[in-house]
Amino acid sequence: MQPEDIRKRLHTRPFQPFRIFLSDGASYDVRHPELLLLGHRSMVLGFGRQPEDTLYVRSMDIDLLHVVRMEPIETPVSGGNGTG
Repeated sequence: MQPEDIRKRLHTRPFQPFRIFLSDGASYDVRHPELLLLGHRSMVLGFGRQPEDTLYVRSMDIDLLHVVRMEPIETPVSGGNGTG
C-alpha cells in the first residue's frame, strides 16, 4: 500500500479509527493517530494496554508491502442519558 493512502486516513478530521489488514491474514486496529509512525516503506504501530491509551507499551514494524486493505472501525455511540 502507498504511504499516502495511510497518511490520508491518519489526517482525516475528526479522526476515524481504522483496521489494517496484512497479507498474512493478521489485522491491527489504529485507534489513535499518535500510535502510528509512517515512513516511505514501513510503519511503526504502537499498542497500549487499553484501547483508549495514547501511549504504547509495545510496538511493531510493518512493511507497507504487506498492507492489503484498511477498513473503518465502528465506534460505539454513547447515549445522551448518561448510560454511554
